[in-house]
Amino acid sequence: MAAPGGAASCEDFAEFQEFLRVMRTIDDRIVHELNTTIPTASFVGKIDASQTCKELYQSLMDAHTSREKIIKNCIAQTSSVVKTLREEREKSQDDVALLKQLRKEQTKLKLMQSELNVEEVVNDRSWKVI
Repeated sequence: MAAPGGAASCEDFAEFQEFLRVMRTIDDRIVHELNTTIPTASFVGKIDASQTCKELYQSLMDAHTSREKIIKNCIAQTSSVVKTLREEREKSQDDVALLKQLRKEQTKLKLMQSELNVEEVVNDRSWKVI
């Protein structure tokens, strides 16, 4: 599996999902991040809360942008594979292996498209907390 900031593999959907899960850590821990970012009364003078909040906001924006870009890139790649397989399928109607591969890629494409909806929910939740 690729590390966050690395390139996501669009070939294996399970690996793709795991990559997104790791990248969504900032969203999963947003309440904790806010609690540790906003200083208590005893630390008010020692920590610049507005700067720390700006950094957290920017990190969240960057994470959302990069995840959306990765998802859309994988959707584009998989769409291209599906298109190619459809064209091949029209040329050889009797090829069962080709049909199986086409169905597999179409399913993967639908799952990747559903990740955009998941991403929207995750992002909305984070922004509501902020």
